[in-house]
Amino acid sequence: MTVSDPRLVDLPGYSGGRFPAACNSRTVLDHVTSKWGVLVLLTLSAGSLRWGELRRTIEGISEKMLAQTLRTLEADGFVLREAQAVIPPRVDYSLTERGHELADRLIPLMGWIADNADDIVDGRAAGRLG
Repeated sequence: MTVSDPRLVDLPGYSGGRFPAACNSRTVLDHVTSKWGVLVLLTLSAGSLRWGELRRTIEGISEKMLAQTLRTLEADGFVLREAQAVIPPRVDYSLTERGHELADRLIPLMGWIADNADDIVDGRAAGRLG
């Protein structure tokens, strides 16, 4: 079965009425839409931060997940890591141009989620669907 939605026809990563398993868009989608990936991108959209500042801003993220998420987003070209040769060592993280472009698209999504989260979670708790 294929999905027929005219809004999807010209969407990159959608081919012949399907989302192919071997498409690179799946890898990128996994990286940028993970809970931590989105929060790191949104946090850095406000400006450059040090590792500790990021960790304090994104409550609940472990050191391991922050390090892993930053490495992944850096490798994908969304985050820039700048190590400065000073004592004590200083490393700053910021978004690249591509990272800012992505964050600009994530901000409306996060706004929609924030506007609807209470109702969705309350409805789930009450056993409502839809």
